[in-house]
Amino acid sequence: MTTPVWQERRLGEDKHRRDDHRSPYQRDRARILHSAAFRRLQAKTQVLGVGMNDFYRTRLTHSLEVSQIGTGIAAQLKQKFPQHRHLLGSMSLLESLCLAHDIGHPPFGHGGEIALNYMMRLHGGFEGNGQTFRILTRLEPYTLDYGMNLCRRTLLGILKYPAPYSQLHIPGDTAAITNHRQLKPAQWPPVKGIFDDDRDILDWVLEPLSLDDKMLFQSHYDTQSHHRTRFISFDCSIMELADDIAYAVHDLEDAIVMGIVSAGRWQQDVAQVLALSQDAWISKEFAAIGDKLFSHQHHLRKDAIGTLVNGFVTAISVVENTEFNEPLLRCNACLAPAFAEALQVLKLFVFKYVIRKPEIQMLEYKGQQLVMELFEAFASDPERLLPLNTQERWREGQEAGLNGHRVIADYISGMTDEFAGRLHQQLFSPKSGVIIDLSREL
Repeated sequence: MTTPVWQERRLGEDKHRRDDHRSPYQRDRARILHSAAFRRLQAKTQVLGVGMNDFYRTRLTHSLEVSQIGTGIAAQLKQKFPQHRHLLGSMSLLESLCLAHDIGHPPFGHGGEIALNYMMRLHGGFEGNGQTFRILTRLEPYTLDYGMNLCRRTLLGILKYPAPYSQLHIPGDTAAITNHRQLKPAQWPPVKGIFDDDRDILDWVLEPLSLDDKMLFQSHYDTQSHHRTRFISFDCSIMELADDIAYAVHDLEDAIVMGIVSAGRWQQDVAQVLALSQDAWISKEFAAIGDKLFSHQHHLRKDAIGTLVNGFVTAISVVENTEFNEPLLRCNACLAPAFAEALQVLKLFVFKYVIRKPEIQMLEYKGQQLVMELFEAFASDPERLLPLNTQERWREGQEAGLNGHRVIADYISGMTDEFAGRLHQQLFSPKSGVIIDLSREL
């Protein structure tokens, strides 16, 4: 029996396990959920630094919530758009995408990403989504050389930026810094795409597409920094909406509980703005929901959070782009315009009062310095300082003429916040005499 093209895997599998009746996407979900890379998300920063409080979300709990919202969106679309049910056949597929969407993000959040991108500026750059693709397809040791060996459609769905670095990168005129402490994130934005080191895998994922569909799918537009791709697949559009909703609503909840944002700020920056919305539900609910959000009675706050999530999830529809022939590209999930504006207002509120808060930026800056110093140390003498298994990968890459710096970026990006901190202390603190076990961490 021939495997459908979007269920194919790069490495053919013939596993006859006893009474295993799982679908291909149920297998993908299991591989992601049981991977070491997924487990490490429990100790990676979401917005607030790991260890600040035991209430707020980590990358792992955020990913679980994105998964729940993603399947909720799919359930709604099945009911509202029965003509597209054939595209919504597997909840396990959407769970896989949502669980894996942050799996490539390095320690210390955006600070770690900026640091690695700067250190890799002459070697193909670094970006969290590109690293997610690399972990799923090459690094996670479910197979020897093919990563988790996931289905083609799963990999298509994880592609938020489906073009290689070399097609999107625009060389800047910013001079290299003379001291790590001078690095400004705004001057070194990462290219949002797939690393050129993984271009062969990207080509395999897109192989079933017609030439016209592939060219359109990989087309891009100009931004103030680099080119940005224009399109995503149907599955990816659901995952992205789920991620945006979780970011805007749940990170807002963390900030409220920790006292980072106030009811007055909410009233001024959100409630008053959205009270003018053309949508009656938005203008009514957002004007009144602040009392519940900032209530000291937890059940009222949870009810308000649930109301916000439900409002966004039920405002999603399916739109079609007739330029594409492939149904997985032709259809996308999309928020109604008024709700898209409301979500953007929430995201900007979180960005302004949480992410840009000086105390949060100090933590991000500290992680940024730490990652750059680790990278500099490992790059100075890889065969001396890298763990033995990573040294072997580095040597094999050198012999094959591959990018040795990419191996160092792989190693550091896989670290948890705590492990990176302990390793930095061991390398640079004169008071640290404790030897940590490198082999068990990555």
